[in-house]
Amino acid sequence: MKKKANKKKNKINFTEIFEVPKDVVLGEAIITLTGKREAIIENYKGIVEYTNDYIKILTKNGVIEFKGSNFNITYLTNEEIKVIGSIVEINY
Repeated sequence: MKKKANKKKNKINFTEIFEVPKDVVLGEAIITLTGKREAIIENYKGIVEYTNDYIKILTKNGVIEFKGSNFNITYLTNEEIKVIGSIVEINY
């Protein structure tokens, strides 16, 4: 467990010293919101749950939950997913 923490700390230090974006080195999820109607999630791992009013997406560091209504996944690739609908709440 301690090795894993040190490895992550080294990666964080690397990103700061060489000014490399953390999402590139650490694989962090990137969420881009366009108003309350659209979300693009990069670096996701999978879809855990998907209904008309709830979407739960797995990322490297946990899950992201979207609550709202009329959700649709308009596209998904191995690295990116786009959700449209009325977004009311986002939880990490």
